[in-house]
Amino acid sequence: MSAAHVVAVHRDDRHRFSKPTVEAITLRTGLGVEGDAHFGATVQHRSRVRRDPTAANLRQVHLIAAELIDELVANGFDVAPGVMGENVTTRGLDLLALPTGTVVGFGAGALVEITGLRNPCRQLDRHARGLQNAVLDRAPDGTLIRRAGVMGIVVRDGGVRPGDLLEVRVPDAPHRRLEPV
Repeated sequence: MSAAHVVAVHRDDRHRFSKPTVEAITLRTGLGVEGDAHFGATVQHRSRVRRDPTAANLRQVHLIAAELIDELVANGFDVAPGVMGENVTTRGLDLLALPTGTVVGFGAGALVEITGLRNPCRQLDRHARGLQNAVLDRAPDGTLIRRAGVMGIVVRDGGVRPGDLLEVRVPDAPHRRLEPV
């Protein structure tokens, strides 16, 4: 399959680092992945809840490119789809090159608007020593590049399953580059 598509989907009803792979997930508008610990209109990530439990949940859905997982495996890391906590593992789409506000459509009609980057945290190193640094890089100008996937909000309900083709709608210019959310 050469077109951009979903490789695997994941959810967990508890706050754990990795998410088990499932046959399908259901996305709910303004809430996220049904049955996932991060489901809700307000922040669900524990560190963010402590800061402001009323803040909007801009991290309802986490997407990671399978190409990153392939690279990490080639460099000796024990990772696979779902291990780094993503809800959707994709292939054939450069997630990190998308501007903020891009809408990704999934085969069954679900839509996710990209809100920003996942900020790689220490939990990565708890899984495998050096994994956090492996998903960080530096641009020629010294700017930190975060490669641990993108976050988004659900803007239309629907199911997502492996094999779903991805449709990308980039917002009109000027584009805003992705920042950590």
